[in-house]
Amino acid sequence: MGLDQWAKAVKGQPKQDDLGYWSYDDSVCLGEWRKHSSLHGWMENLFRSKGGEGDFNCVAVDLDAVDLENLKESVQGNDLPATQGFFFGNGNDERYKEQDLTFVDEALDLLDAGYKIQYTAWW
Repeated sequence: MGLDQWAKAVKGQPKQDDLGYWSYDDSVCLGEWRKHSSLHGWMENLFRSKGGEGDFNCVAVDLDAVDLENLKESVQGNDLPATQGFFFGNGNDERYKEQDLTFVDEALDLLDAGYKIQYTAWW
């Protein structure tokens, strides 16, 4: 068990199957992280700033261009928040720094191509 995280770009109308899982006409995986708790903390802060309530677990948060630029600035400035949780591990900021920046750049390109960017995690 642990903190597992994903970012994806989606396009089209969401559809729910008989088991309750959602899918889109087009979906691109932009990143997968394991126990990158400080990224999760940053995303949870974003989720809350957009009105999200309750546990930030198995809940998607949408990222727009401003969010992505703010994330890039936080990553480059080593300013992701220290975040703790039973299954979260440590921040792993340096280990994931290059991957985080690549994710932001690819996400910005896909936003321009009409995709919606989402982050979700399961812990």
